Amino acid sequence: MATHEKIYVIGIGDDGLDGVTAGARQRIEQAALLVGAEPTLTLLPKTPAMRVSIGANLDPIVAALSTHLSQGKGSAVVVVSGDPLFYGISRFLCEKLGKERFEVLPHVSSMQLAFARVKENWDEAYLTNLANHALEPVLERIRTAEKVGLFTSETSPPRKIAAELLKRGIDYYTGYVCENLGSPDERVTQGELAELAEQDFAPLNVMILVRKPNVPDRPVESIGRRLFGNPDELFLQSRPKKGLLTSAEVRTMAIAELDLGPRSIVWDVGAGSGSVGVEAAQIAAAGTVYAIEMDPEDYGLIVSNAERFGVKNLVPILGRAPEALTDLPDPDAVFVGGLGREVGRVVEQVLTRLKPGGRIVVNSGSIENLAEIHAALQRGAGDARVLMVNLARGTFQLERIRFDALNPTFVVSAVKPTS
Repeated sequence: MATHEKIYVIGIGDDGLDGVTAGARQRIEQAALLVGAEPTLTLLPKTPAMRVSIGANLDPIVAALSTHLSQGKGSAVVVVSGDPLFYGISRFLCEKLGKERFEVLPHVSSMQLAFARVKENWDEAYLTNLANHALEPVLERIRTAEKVGLFTSETSPPRKIAAELLKRGIDYYTGYVCENLGSPDERVTQGELAELAEQDFAPLNVMILVRKPNVPDRPVESIGRRLFGNPDELFLQSRPKKGLLTSAEVRTMAIAELDLGPRSIVWDVGAGSGSVGVEAAQIAAAGTVYAIEMDPEDYGLIVSNAERFGVKNLVPILGRAPEALTDLPDPDAVFVGGLGREVGRVVEQVLTRLKPGGRIVVNSGSIENLAEIHAALQRGAGDARVLMVNLARGTFQLERIRFDALNPTFVVSAVKPTS
């Protein structure tokens, strides 16, 4: 490739050359090669330049630019809509051909235009392009943002975004949909999310969300609910077994020991009412949690608690371990609790399925089970960490703080060796 020529990446608007600087106009008019999407190229006047249209596959564009300049055929210009460095083509081209080969002359991006139209600053807004990102994680980022700017897509149009936000109780934004910005048929629609969820818009649009003042970051009914360590009373429990679920304090320690990632595959064996499984599912939001329970009544509670907390990635399984584990995918992390005399045998079976480097955490209330669990983990993992948890909850009685002790609990954890 010749070293003296640059590739100019120039942003333009719907008004074509009328909206660019004199320098950018001169580069376009004198170019020997013009590259751009077909709708963008049609905005330019006819010149002697050879024109190459950008398609879905950008590799031929890289090859065409490289060949053109290596043959010394004159300057090359890539024309794009708006700012080439804001969700544009420049990053890809620079990675392929080297930054030193390029000069970038930006235009106002449609995102910048959209915020200007609704008269909101965007220096701290959460911005993303739904053509490149899945909707689910974007919705969770929106939950706590003050302002949001979205390039929508064919699969995630404004009405779907609004409907999905409302489904999650995120109803505290004023919405704007800015269509065909810079065109004669430009239109800006302001409304409540419920109103936007009922409307269709032109494919070329930017959606802006502005948080209403003095509203919480979650629905009122969800205030007090946590990612993990939720108070025991938030979970439905069976009677007369009420109180046998893993307490909030012990649950917090156990989940910390599991070391979950966003895509973890988790087994909750002997799940009871499902408190550990539910909170694990909230942390491993892009993974899957399998809650295995042999008691039909408790199985029903797992289903109800999953609905109560709105977790979609928890799979309740009615069955006895280890037989019920046969068809499950190998886990990254396993919590075992509430299995009584079977716990040692189950721990051994689970270790054979746990992925190398995976973590197992076992909760036990008896010394006899502790010895059996520890021995099984020593044999299968080579080491085990034992915590004895003694807790007392403070109560205010007779103008004095007193403490009600919880039953001591053992939390035993281990990491499966990678070899």
